[in-house]
Amino acid sequence: MRNFRNYEVWKKAHQFTLVVYKVTKKFPKEEMFGLTSQLRRASLSIPTNIAEGTARNSEKRICTFFEYSIWICFRSRVFN
Repeated sequence: MRNFRNYEVWKKAHQFTLVVYKVTKKFPKEEMFGLTSQLRRASLSIPTNIAEGTARNSEKRICTFFEYSIWICFRSRVFN
């Protein structure tokens, strides 16, 4: 099994998640269950999907989880 922590893309995704959590702490409290929650869940699913993909045995399955991560990145851009 591959160690997902060795992948540069996972490291960057993890850093992105940390930044999102830091930034969303400053959001208004009324956004806690709306925008804040949505951004946090989206950012967390990026490195999670990368990690899950690296646990797969076939290249096709790995690519599927990496594609999920890419899709979530594009989805997160809606909030910019």
